[in-house]
Amino acid sequence: MSDQSSEKKPDDQEGEAAGPKGFLKRLGPGLITGASDDDPSGIGTYSQAGAQLGYGIGWTMLLTFPLMVAIQEISGRVGSVTGRGISGNVCRHYPASLLHLIVSLLFIANTINIAADLGAMADATKLLVGGHGIIYVVLFGALSVGAQIFFDYKRYVSVLKWLTLCLFSYVAALAVVKVDWSAALTGILLPQITWSGSYLTTIVAILGTTISPYLFFWQASQEAEDERIDPAKAPLIERPIGAAMEFSRIRADTIVGMAFSNLIALSIIITAAATLNASGKTDIETSAQAAEALRPIAGVFAEWIFALGIVGTGLLAIPVLAGSTAYAVGEGQRWLVGLDRKPREAVAFYSVLALSAAIGIALNFTSINPISALYWSAVINGVLAVPVMVLLMVMSRRKDVMGDFVIKGPLHWLGWLSTAAMAISVVAMVVGIFL
Repeated sequence: MSDQSSEKKPDDQEGEAAGPKGFLKRLGPGLITGASDDDPSGIGTYSQAGAQLGYGIGWTMLLTFPLMVAIQEISGRVGSVTGRGISGNVCRHYPASLLHLIVSLLFIANTINIAADLGAMADATKLLVGGHGIIYVVLFGALSVGAQIFFDYKRYVSVLKWLTLCLFSYVAALAVVKVDWSAALTGILLPQITWSGSYLTTIVAILGTTISPYLFFWQASQEAEDERIDPAKAPLIERPIGAAMEFSRIRADTIVGMAFSNLIALSIIITAAATLNASGKTDIETSAQAAEALRPIAGVFAEWIFALGIVGTGLLAIPVLAGSTAYAVGEGQRWLVGLDRKPREAVAFYSVLALSAAIGIALNFTSINPISALYWSAVINGVLAVPVMVLLMVMSRRKDVMGDFVIKGPLHWLGWLSTAAMAISVVAMVVGIFL
């Protein structure tokens, strides 16, 4: 770190050391992870939850915030300590059969999520300009993959972040729509649980879209890649100097990213409850219906703001979905991986990335309902998250993996609490469906 800072100008050092600008510069994988968490799948799931269950589902956001911060921080620490992503560590310390099972399930879940996101992006675009949805699916899919392979990814993300600012329209809507704040606060602070298959499935969908497996793999791999491309850095297990500062950065980065994610999610739920649920629209089937939640603040521009939010978050999330798949497969096979590498350097890595996106595009040629697909992709992520979280927690306690930096103390127990909450919700969903 000292070598790197010595090469910078004094004003650059001051900018990084203090003030909001310096703080934002230090944010990295955690912020990107949080931003990509509110992908079209998330928007669709939160809108559906708010419309169907009203304010009473808001408590899930209060519950998930500390849980998602813990599991994402643990993922980031694994990458920073070992210099490898989750898959890269699994292939070195666990049987190949376990690696292949986890990576295969991740590939399937991510591909379905990509398909659902592309379908929603196409549906939202068709709402504005008409045309054939499948054309937009192909265009958005090709743009996402092409930009990730041939453009500088960090610049690509910096542009897309401006589009995701459309999501703050849901925050602004809270000041305009008629919100029953007494009911909203009750819903946030006092869990209201209904023992039914549909209710419990919605809980799993919400947990699955906020605590998603691809986010674990992504943050761990990005922390490892940041160390690989920065000559002033090295895996903490090899160079432990400055570990406390690095862990502090990861925690701050993760808290900011997850707070952003949950603020938007809670705003979407409350806005949908105050508009759609209050007017009796409890089942969202199209993007036009989902956009209705923004009409009180945006008027005739509601569809535009909704569509821009869907497209912006989709273009940000699809590279993360496809990228996390490529990292998982590539690290497991010990290929050269990394979004900073040229296509010729990492052909296999980029081929997996493109294949996942291509299958996601192909799935849209079937007769799937975009909003329904978003919801069920979140459920699938919730189910898959359980075994991945168990593996992550066990791995983070292994001294042969983490050295002197094994996860312990409150963070360790909070990580297990997150895992238990996800597991209980999945079991309750299964029981609720069959009883």
